[in-house]
Amino acid sequence: MNPGVLGNSPQKKPKRSEGQQRGKQDLCEAGGIPEGGAGRILGALSQVHTQLLCSTARSVAARRHGVTTRRWPPGPQRSGGNYSSHGRAGRAPPPSWAGPRAERHAGPAALSPSPHSAAYSAGGWIESLGFSFLCVLDAKWKTITGQIKKAVEAYEPCVKENCSCHQSVWKQDLSPFRGGISKETMSDVVSRKLGTHYQIIKNKLYREQDCMFPARCSGIEHFILGIIHRLPDMEMVINVRDYPQVPKWMKPIIPVFSFSKTSEYNDIMYPAWTFWEGGPAVWPIYPTGLGRWDLMREDLRRSAEKWPWKKKISKGYFRGSRTSPERDPLILLSRENPELVDAEYTKNQAWKSEKDTLGKPPAKEIPLVDHCKYKYLFNFRGVAASFRLKHLFLCGSLVFHVGEEWLEFFYPQLKPWVHYIPVRSDLSDVRELLQFVKENDAIAQEMSERGRQFIIEHLEMEDVSCYWEHLLSEYSQTLTYKVKRKKSYSEITSEWLKTEL
Repeated sequence: MNPGVLGNSPQKKPKRSEGQQRGKQDLCEAGGIPEGGAGRILGALSQVHTQLLCSTARSVAARRHGVTTRRWPPGPQRSGGNYSSHGRAGRAPPPSWAGPRAERHAGPAALSPSPHSAAYSAGGWIESLGFSFLCVLDAKWKTITGQIKKAVEAYEPCVKENCSCHQSVWKQDLSPFRGGISKETMSDVVSRKLGTHYQIIKNKLYREQDCMFPARCSGIEHFILGIIHRLPDMEMVINVRDYPQVPKWMKPIIPVFSFSKTSEYNDIMYPAWTFWEGGPAVWPIYPTGLGRWDLMREDLRRSAEKWPWKKKISKGYFRGSRTSPERDPLILLSRENPELVDAEYTKNQAWKSEKDTLGKPPAKEIPLVDHCKYKYLFNFRGVAASFRLKHLFLCGSLVFHVGEEWLEFFYPQLKPWVHYIPVRSDLSDVRELLQFVKENDAIAQEMSERGRQFIIEHLEMEDVSCYWEHLLSEYSQTLTYKVKRKKSYSEITSEWLKTEL
């Protein structure tokens, strides 16, 4: 046989098609081809040979547990080819097919259990040419693989045209206001100072002088000015704080635009300012914010090419400040099992001592492009939704999204088990999920690619502008009065805007 396939020679392995790989995975029902020598042999086999191999392994396993009587080896019936699962009759398999610790003269019933027998419902070791094959029905991952299969089968890909992928979000957010927004209601909202008051009149943009975060307002204004020649007259209050402003218990419902919310709020979601500027500043790597989304997309694309899946480090990865104790379990798991996950706290403005980073010095900040070295990237909420999520997908890594409470406008079309691994907020399942993806590499890679493609195809800058246009156009139809310009408001033009490159 070819020593480059069976041995440890650096000779290039034959390339398998995706269909062949998936076929072997399905046939063995083991979540992937085992690593090492066994994996190299199994990888070189045709799908038919793999089926025979797996069938034999299962038969041996079943006989080992006294389940049934079968022919050995697989193939046409031969004289004397039957033997009992209880070892009472028939011939034993030749020594080259005996289990790893089996007595060479014993029948299949004497095969000792594999080291994995407690974890698998059926399995068998087959030793040939010095290599062991493990082909198993992996019961311990049945729940997770079932969830993935169900989610993928139910998923209907978005249509790219006219940003219709996100249409359900703006329609749902505007639904409480279909009865109309009166001038009195708008005056009440403005007086509460829940956000910055904007007016659009005759294709010109005006706003009040005060803006809590000027760079955030600038990021919003960039997109509105880009579509203003197609917008009708209107006025709206846009919240540039981190937190939503309209809890569902508030009556009457009032219209306030916020970039993020949970199901407990009635705020109208808009694309965050961070797509252009005003994103979180991270010293010293992003002193003025993460920067423009279109430029960051290109940086992450290059980094993903530099770190394809096969070159990525097979462990979880996280760097971030301790905005809440919710992240603590991952940091502690990293200290306990650094081969499973590499997670450390960095310093933020509130840092005073090592107590704020769980008793250890803060780690240095790592640019997002360097996250792409790792296969599994963690996303946690911040005060509200995290701005890093969209960036992580572009690494071509598998995203572990912790907690699904907080949303941005594009989140609803990202589906758990289709585009990312959902993780409980208390991280009680994180160890199991990390072990699953490490043992099921092909499944993990496919999911990471679906997530990457979604962001590439449905979150371009043109999609952001398109969403703004549909959102504001439909919102304007809810106003029941003619908007009049406030004389104290200044016109906003492109010359006002400061672009962070």
